Order: sequence, then structure tokens, then C-alpha cells
Amino acid sequence: MNVIRTFEDYQEQYKKSIEHPENFWSEVAGNFYWRKKWDKVLEWDFHKPEVKWFQGAKLNITENCLDRHLTKHANQTAIIWEPNNPDDDAKHITYQQLFEEVCKTANMLKANGVKKGDRVCIYLPMIPELAYAVLACARIGAVHSVVFAGFSAKSVADRVQDAGCNIVITSDGAHRGEKTINLKGIIDQAMESCPGVSCVIVKEYLKSGVPMKTGRDVYWHDEIQKVNADCPAEEMDAEDMLFILYTSGSTGKPKGMVHTCGGYMVYTNYTFKTAFQYHEGHVYWCTADIGWITGHSYILYGPLSAGATTVMFEGIPSWPDWGRFWQAIERHKVNIFYTAPTAIRSLQQAPLSFVEKYDLSSLKVLGSVGEPINEEAWNWYDKNIGKGKCPIIDTWWQTETGGFMITPIANVTKLKPAHATLPLPGVQPAVMNESGLEIEGNNIEGRLTIKFPWPSMARTIYGDHQRFKETYFSSFPGKYFTGDGCKRDNDGYYRITGRVDDIIIVSGHNLGTAEIESAIDEHANVIETAVVGFPHDIKGQGIYAFVICYEKPTEEEKLRVEIKDTVSKIIGPIAKPDKIQFVSGLPKTRSGKIMRRILRKVAEGDTGNLGDTTTLLDPAVVDEIKAGAL
Repeated sequence: MNVIRTFEDYQEQYKKSIEHPENFWSEVAGNFYWRKKWDKVLEWDFHKPEVKWFQGAKLNITENCLDRHLTKHANQTAIIWEPNNPDDDAKHITYQQLFEEVCKTANMLKANGVKKGDRVCIYLPMIPELAYAVLACARIGAVHSVVFAGFSAKSVADRVQDAGCNIVITSDGAHRGEKTINLKGIIDQAMESCPGVSCVIVKEYLKSGVPMKTGRDVYWHDEIQKVNADCPAEEMDAEDMLFILYTSGSTGKPKGMVHTCGGYMVYTNYTFKTAFQYHEGHVYWCTADIGWITGHSYILYGPLSAGATTVMFEGIPSWPDWGRFWQAIERHKVNIFYTAPTAIRSLQQAPLSFVEKYDLSSLKVLGSVGEPINEEAWNWYDKNIGKGKCPIIDTWWQTETGGFMITPIANVTKLKPAHATLPLPGVQPAVMNESGLEIEGNNIEGRLTIKFPWPSMARTIYGDHQRFKETYFSSFPGKYFTGDGCKRDNDGYYRITGRVDDIIIVSGHNLGTAEIESAIDEHANVIETAVVGFPHDIKGQGIYAFVICYEKPTEEEKLRVEIKDTVSKIIGPIAKPDKIQFVSGLPKTRSGKIMRRILRKVAEGDTGNLGDTTTLLDPAVVDEIKAGAL
């Protein structure tokens, strides 16, 4: 039922999902354990906006991720934990062990005052306890708010205050390659402005001897010894909050996206199994951090609800050397590998010998997530990692969407480099022009919207429904506006051209920054590029490119001419950059997102107020870029 194995299956299922969406999703939802079935599949109004899926249904997502697998798969590995240091042993956690650890962690939270509906901030490294804590919250009906363990104290405090968290889970520290990070110190600083937090649970991981505040701080190992593994799952309504996850907003104030229990469970499971063509026994590895939506949906909830074996990776791709990913693939015989274009481009610049020394023959499917993948990186990934035999699943989706929206289906969809290809069943995209009219047909370009709800979409911004409406539903009333531009080619394939606020209008032509960046990246000496617009007297906007090279150019002007020629050949003379600045790095958040706001200010010559740069991966890069501005 609803299984897709051929392109004809896809076409049939897609047609069914558009013509009879309630029937389609009702069938998909029939594959789960519900305490009580729904009274109504869907109720929605995008003008309010309000969406409810599986109304009246009762469930607990952890019963679908854990309990239901125990009869047949109790001894199957649920999570392979791959530590930071490859010399340390990996940990194989079975479904039975995971179930017991989650129940104990849930009882520990209850013993420390956590109740259904409470918000719990989780600030942990990529260690098994992070998975236990997330699922334990879901088990008892508490709302988890995972904050990536790389954010500053101010960022943590902002999120704790906004969500009204009364408990924080952290560790004494984290490994990141050769470095260690004092997480407890960051939490202590954050807590100075969070009087509402009554308890901080500390996992002793590095055993670094951190100060503990009497009456507030307790050690995980002490508390876990006081409880047992008997914790019945709390009954939840399908529309109850499951988690809040913060994403950066254009105003600078983070937005707490709210995801709910029923629809999110159904959609993440369906998209995981469908896009990757997951089969029982496959070992699956998503390299993301659980602090991001990719980790929520496609390390934990999607794979575990499917009874899969999912790899959780503590390390970084470059330490102890650039072979780290490939070594882990060989070690665990990984079948499905899902990573970000930023990582692929970094790995591309390392000698191929780091790839060639490892056996990657177990790989069946590759995936890409986080940003549009440029053709050069796609081709390198295909040739050197997939050996030309593994489909690349270039997934387009967002924190707000909860799961994949437009993506190829492995071994089903005919691939096209740098194209997200076609919408999954249940996803109804519409391409709009600036006047708010839908552009029909193929070979078009415009703004990407979605005109019908899907089960895993965010329901609101926590505590600010008006902002939710203004951000996502006011540009094109009655439709969800993704904020992205796209092209739909003659095959009906979608290519994401970048954020619409990253669209540069040159002499009346809309140019997507992602497209220009992809063209510049085709030059043999270019690793990565970020492009922004700047005011231009004649053209309205000019194109400013920040370019990282493999080898520092000795003749900068000669390389600039070559890059312009490359862009001219790939896109056309209209897209040639007006200014090209060679840099050693780009201002990125810890999740790899380029902070274009900073680059725009530099391009505009406004370097006096670049805002807060403390959350960047490497704040020093900003000073170098400012100093070299053209």
C-alpha cells in the first residue's frame, strides 16, 4: 500500500494524493499504532492560517519508534553511535536497550518535576544521551527544544526564555575534533538571565570537573540510578506539541517553529522510507546534528519509526584527517549516506587518496541536504563516492516543512544534477510571479509556494501566531510561501535558485545567487562561493562574489577574468560578477549556513554595524573580509 517502486507507481500515487489527499494520507497513517483513530483526517484554512491533521486521534510517537519494534526486532541495532575519535569503540544500541534508556530518562525527568506540556531545553553534544533525552520528553508529553551545542550563551538564553523552559539538560562538555567545548560554562552563563529554570541535569561526559550550583544542578548519573525502566507512554492528541525548534529569522529574532505529534510522525516516516527506498536491514547515516531539523526528522523520528538502524556521529569530517566519513562508511557498511553540500565541497578539496583507501562498496543511495547542491559537487559526489552506481537524493525542504518536499526517489526518478526534481506525493507546489499570480506550465521561473497542507508542516511560531501568518502566508494569500525562488524546466523538474531575498535583480533580470555560485564553482581553482547584490548606478544591482580558492591566486586579475568567462559561458554575460573578492573563508553559522546579511553589508560598503558575529563558526573571517573589501 502506497509503496513506490517504479516511476509509474510514483505518477499513480502522486495523482491519488492530489485528487484524494485525505484518503491518501489516511492509508499511509494506517501503518502506525494509534491508541484511538482519528475522527477527521484534515481541517485547514491557509488564510488564518490553521491546519489540523488526524483530529481526535490519540497516540504516543515513542510507541511507534520503540515499543512496536520490540516483538520482532528487540535485538536489532537501533542506533550506531560513532564517537569523535575513530580509535574509540563505536556503540551499538539495540531497540530493547534504547527503549529501556528512554524510559529511565523519562522517569528521571519526571522525578525532577517535568510534567506533560512542560518545555525542556536540551543542550547536549552528539552522544547517545541526546537521543535518550529527546525521546524521553516525547514519552512523557513534555515539549523538547533542542539547541545546537555550539550556540553562545546569549543564543541559549534567548531560546530558553522564549519557550519558557523550566529544565535544561546539558553535559560538562563536548568534543569537536581536537577541541573540547565547555558546555556547562555556557549554560551557567545563559542561566544568569533565565530565573525560570529550576533544574539543570548535567551528563558527566568529559569528566572535566565543572562547578555545580546547589539546589539547581544535578548529575545525570546520580539521578538515573534512582529510577527504573518502567515508564508507560503518555497519551497525546495528534495535534499536541511534540517539539519547538528555533530557526533564524530575517529580523534576527529566532523563530520557534512548533511541530505536532501525529502528522509529523506519519510524514517523516513516509518520506524517509519513500525517498531513500529504505529496506529492512539497511544501515543509514545522516551526518547532521540532532540540533537541526535534519537530525530530528532523519536521524531520530523518521528512521526509528521505520525500525531502521541509524548512525549518530559525534565527530567532524576533517579530523583526524579528511578520510573520516569514508572510514566510518567502511566500518559500519553504511548503505544510505545523507550529508550537506558544504561538507561535500570541503571533502572535494582533499586529495582523493583519502577516499580511495576505503571500501565504499556497501553504499546504495547518497543524499544531499541543506542548500541547493552545485553541479561540480554533485558530479564529484556521484563519481568518487557513489562510483556512478548510487542515486543522489537532492532533498529540498525546510525546518518549517518538517520533512522532504521536493526530491528524487532513489532508483525511481531520473536524476538531473543540481535539480531537486519532483514533489513527493501529497506536496502541491505552485510557482508564483511577483504580482501573486500562479505561473502555469513548464520552462518557467518564479517564487515557490505550496498550495495545500501536508501532515508535517509547522503549525505556528511559538507564542507568536501573527508572525507565523506574516512570514509564511501574507506574500501569497492562501498559500505557504517558502521564501525560495525556483525554476521548473521542460521536464517539470524543480531547481531551487536560492532564497528570494538572495535574488539579485540585474537590469530587470532575476538572477538566483545559488545559480551564479554554482557557475563560479565550476572554475577549476574555486572551492566555494557566496554571491550577494549591491547597489549599482546603471543596472540597479550589481553582483559581488566572495570566492574561496584551492590555491591562492598569484595573478588575481587574471583569475577574475577567467571566472567571469566561466559564468558568462554557463549562464550568460548578464550574470558576470561585477566584483570578485578572494577570501580564505565565509561567515557561516555552526550549521554551515552562510550569513549573507554580513556579506551584503560588506558589499554595500556598510561595515560599521555588522551585528552579532559571536554565533559564527569563525568570527575572525569577518575581519579579514572587511579588510579586503573592494
